[in-house]
Amino acid sequence: MTLPERRNRLAAEKSPYLLQHAANPVDWYPWCPEAFARARLEDKPVFLSIGYSTCHWCHVMAHESFEDPEVARLMNEAFVSVKVDREERPDIDAVYMQVCQALTGSGGWPLTIIMTADKEPFFAATYIPKESRFGSVGMLDLIPRIADLWKRQRREVLQSARQISAAVRGSGQTDPLIREIDESILKFTYEQLKSGFDERFGGFGSSPKFPTPHNLTFLLRYWRRSGNAHALRMVEKTLLGMRLGGIFDHVGFGFHRYSTDARWFLPHFEKMLYDQAGIAVAYLEAFQAVGEPVYAKTAGEIFTYVLRDLTAPESGFCSGEDADSEGVEGKFYLWSQEEIRSVLGSEDAEIAIKAFNIKKDGNFGTKAGETAPAQNVLFLSRAPWELADRFGLPATQLEQRLESIRQKLFEARGKRVRPHRDDKILADWNGLMIGALARGAQVLGQDGLSRAACRAADFVLGNMVTEEGRLWHRYREGEPAVAGLLEDYAFMVWGLTELYEATLNVRYLRSALMLNDEMIKHFWDVSSGGFYQTADDGEQLLVRQKPVYDGALPSGNSIALLNLLRLAGLTGRSELERMAFKVVQAFAGRVVEAPLAHTQFMNALDYAFGPSYEVVISGVPGREDTMAMLTALRKPFLPSKVFLFRPDDEAGPEIMEIAGFTAGQRMVAGKATAYVCRGHRCDAPTTNPQELMKLLGLKPGIDR
Repeated sequence: MTLPERRNRLAAEKSPYLLQHAANPVDWYPWCPEAFARARLEDKPVFLSIGYSTCHWCHVMAHESFEDPEVARLMNEAFVSVKVDREERPDIDAVYMQVCQALTGSGGWPLTIIMTADKEPFFAATYIPKESRFGSVGMLDLIPRIADLWKRQRREVLQSARQISAAVRGSGQTDPLIREIDESILKFTYEQLKSGFDERFGGFGSSPKFPTPHNLTFLLRYWRRSGNAHALRMVEKTLLGMRLGGIFDHVGFGFHRYSTDARWFLPHFEKMLYDQAGIAVAYLEAFQAVGEPVYAKTAGEIFTYVLRDLTAPESGFCSGEDADSEGVEGKFYLWSQEEIRSVLGSEDAEIAIKAFNIKKDGNFGTKAGETAPAQNVLFLSRAPWELADRFGLPATQLEQRLESIRQKLFEARGKRVRPHRDDKILADWNGLMIGALARGAQVLGQDGLSRAACRAADFVLGNMVTEEGRLWHRYREGEPAVAGLLEDYAFMVWGLTELYEATLNVRYLRSALMLNDEMIKHFWDVSSGGFYQTADDGEQLLVRQKPVYDGALPSGNSIALLNLLRLAGLTGRSELERMAFKVVQAFAGRVVEAPLAHTQFMNALDYAFGPSYEVVISGVPGREDTMAMLTALRKPFLPSKVFLFRPDDEAGPEIMEIAGFTAGQRMVAGKATAYVCRGHRCDAPTTNPQELMKLLGLKPGIDR
């Protein structure tokens, strides 16, 4: 008779990450008042562990330590242990990541914090091995040391915790006395990016190398503004390098999280929803800018992956997929040469082996200098059209053969054990993907993308918004939970605004404005400007942060700034523009000091500095002349524009309730008509799409 598996308190949670630890012998609590009350009662420090379900090193630490009975015994004796999913509670993660970076000079996950019952930290680390090695203290040695300090040097520990907490509360709350910022910051940011650009492989820095799509979208805007050809070359070099490299999944599509090397070859294999959204937008904008078909193709392939593998049954989008399967990092994605020959047959196998750089002895190593037997990451040394001569085939025929090869490999790979999928639905990440799909629908002309975006938006609006109009952050298994954060509001507002422009459905613009108003009501810093990450009635943490750092994801304040500017143009509400100016003032000092940490903020500044355009198209929905006007707006790369559609076949169209100024903007001579305003002045209306392009500063037949 087998005994039932022992389960701790995490078994009652919804987070996939917390559930992964529900059978640990560690007496875990979720983040809750009961945990801290117990710590006070039993006079113990709190061991806080933060990670996420698709994190490779989180799995390693769990297997080594949290599943180990001896480590668990020591933890249970010394601490009250709390486990947090950083994707479910990014507010908690942000506060204690700031602590870790201040104390250690670096950060990452798993994040380990030891603190008092008053949530004041005195120790921080990331991954900790079970046993001490190579100068790193292990859990078996660390826990007794901390317990002894807590017992014998309590006064010093508490004093240190208070000092650390005071430093965290004070840092970043005041900015250098820079309140004004001008257009020169854009050139300075470009020069900073240029200095760190990898001329050989694309991207920035050496390794690890992250896609960071807002770096690329900023460079596209700077190229558009300045005509600087090198800015565009940096974008194209990076996008092509990423598409050819192992960071791209050549069999099932989508991008892995980052490359562990400089040449985009060896990925960290997890896939995240937010990466797919941001990278797709970068490829779409590059396609608009230069018309290179591979950029459109890549964006479409990203969407294929997301709609196939990251779409929940409820129609929202799941958070991501793990790097590991069957306990091995990358196992799902790797191939031996023998497997390739077995799946493809001799002729196709020879093409695949040469094209995708498949070695008999393998090209994949888990550590520097260590090659896993016979395993290969698929990557292209050159684009297919550049490889055609090598195979003696026309480029189009080679591309067709490679697609046939891909489909066979995809079918074979489908029989493997898939990596774990984190199926929680996050409002902020869904907002990014909704916006990316909506942008894709406009640029690629694929209505299916806008339908998918609508389904996800309808799900969030129908299941993750309270009766009071407030957002929930997370949804899983029928339960919305965790009060919405700044990013949830800002990213959903951006996504819904994009979705309005793709569908012309006024309901989505109404929802964007409603959520934006809620964001202002509950997150705005009345005294200094800018938005807090947590609501005014939310849980009080060690510090109430105002995030503006654009890292793997853009910051809530950067996206909120862009939203304010765009919604001001769409509605004519000048108070939104004034609020945007206060956001810029609030963060000007930080942005000027470290422009590379704020490239999404720079995108918003690019919009603010202008020229920006507000366009109203008045026409009959679906009619040929109306569609021609909309196509003229959607085809070119013109990021600093917003537009409204006024259906002229309705007596009192709904859009007038949001934008009253559209009342008099009717069709001229029975033809679809464009009204263009720029810099608070309006031009004469036009019924000619080519003239519309001129009014937008474009040259028909040259600009895209």
